Amino acid sequence: MSLYACTCNSPVGLLQIQSDGEAIQAISFTIDPALPERDHPLLQTCVTQLQEYFAGQRRTFLLPLRQEGTVFQQRVWAELLKIAYGQTLSYRNLAIRLGDVKATRAAGLSNGKNALAIVVPCHRVIGSDGSLTGYAGGTDRKQWLLDHEAKYANGVQLLF
Repeated sequence: MSLYACTCNSPVGLLQIQSDGEAIQAISFTIDPALPERDHPLLQTCVTQLQEYFAGQRRTFLLPLRQEGTVFQQRVWAELLKIAYGQTLSYRNLAIRLGDVKATRAAGLSNGKNALAIVVPCHRVIGSDGSLTGYAGGTDRKQWLLDHEAKYANGVQLLF
């Protein structure tokens, strides 16, 4: 199966997007892209939707997604997709949604294995005390993404 990749500039840095031509498989923060550019229409659709998200014009992504993981990881990632734009959920409440409050640590670890940054919104998961605990892209990016979503979710627009 072929692998396609492109990069996308964003307000939170350079993103590398990967696809097998049927689904988006990874969106990651990068400084130096690991894969050579090899374009595909699905990648361009993803770039367009990310640009719309960063412009405050998109709240959900309509893309075929696929990432490898255990059954539990798949359940965690599916639950992440249910967190509303502009909202947050604690790791503990994520575990409760999965049916086992004792799985908080496992849910957090699975959240950290998410390969589809922004599109599968792992940045919306925070500590029970409201702290920004961990994010593969760094807590500065996580804060930016949460602030960005809160601004548009609450109807606040820039005046100039």
